Amino acid sequence: MIILYLLIPLSLVLVGFALWAFFWAVRQGQFEDLTSPATSILLDDDRAPPPSQDRPG
Repeated sequence: MIILYLLIPLSLVLVGFALWAFFWAVRQGQFEDLTSPATSILLDDDRAPPPSQDRPG
């Protein structure tokens, strides 16, 4: 039972930190565009790869 005096305030601090982090992320615009990063991986990259630096001799 004594452990509850530690765990309840600790959990409230953890929930408070999670809420602060969520609202900070919303204010910073982290959730503004959720579809573009997910679809950008599907687009073709037409650029040529850089030349290799490992040339023998």
